[in-house]
Formats: sequence, structure tokens, C-alpha cells
Amino acid sequence: MFSDPASNLAKLVLSEGMKVGDLGAGSGFYSIEAAKRVGSSGRVYAIDVQKDLLERVRKAGLEQGLHNIEVIWGNAEKIGGTKLKEALLDRVVLSNVLFQVAKPDDLALEIKRILKPGGKVLVVDWSGVTPLSPKKIFPEAQTRTLFEKNGFKLDQSFGAGEHHYGLVFIR
Repeated sequence: MFSDPASNLAKLVLSEGMKVGDLGAGSGFYSIEAAKRVGSSGRVYAIDVQKDLLERVRKAGLEQGLHNIEVIWGNAEKIGGTKLKEALLDRVVLSNVLFQVAKPDDLALEIKRILKPGGKVLVVDWSGVTPLSPKKIFPEAQTRTLFEKNGFKLDQSFGAGEHHYGLVFIR
């Protein structure tokens, strides 16, 4: 089975009223699932560098009656690039993003900046090169090193589908 946003998000223990950032939101599967879980008093910030994808996420959310998704055209690879306030978020989702990032340390530092102390980040990425995966992946061990050296503590590690690993870090 391919990576399942609903079961992966369960690892973050989202609850009513939380603020969640979906960095590199892409198709918006995580944004929409998170929006359902945080309810109308919560907020999901779907952030991506591709405006057309953000418009699709916005439309898909509205079609499902979700009015708690805010789309932001931004770049999480730059400090301040998400356009979010410091320590705003309870949770961050980073799914299938690391393999395409040029400045992983800046990305980790931006996540640290926008996440509240004690907040959690879910990282899901490709576990190996397959016919479906990109040619270059960001291995699990490298992800652990990246986040730990930037001030995060590993909370849990899990298989996030047949071709993906999942890690949850605490700020």
C-alpha cells in the first residue's frame, strides 16, 4: 500500500483547535485530513511554492465543507519563507518534501521557528529508490541527523506505507 495520510497523521495526535502547518502541501491530502481533525476552531496552513497546487487544495477543502484551511504561497526552505509567526504551530507535516530540498538545514530551522516548544513534526519520505520514487531520496538516517542536530528530539519511527518511512520529532 502507498503512504496513507490518515494513518500517518494519527501519529501526531491532532485535536480540536490545533494549528497545523503542511509544508510542501502539494496535492493537499494531509491538509484536508488535518483540517477535519482540528475542527472549525483549528487552522491548517497549506504552504507550497506552486500556486496552482494551492488553488487545488483550497477548492478541495471548500468542496468538503472545510473552511479552516489557509493556503500560503511560500518557501519553507528559507527562514521566514512560510510567512508564519514564530511559535504559531502545534504540529507540522512534511511529506515527500526532503528529497527535493536544496537547503535542508534552513528547512529544519524554519520548522523550529514556527513550531511551539513541545510541538511535533511528522516527516514522511521515500524509504528507497523504486520505479515510483524520485531518483534521489533523503534517507531516514539522514533525516534523523538533520532534525536532531537542529534541536529536535526523535519521538517515534514507523513504516509509513510500503515505500515510505515516518518519523515524529518534538521541538
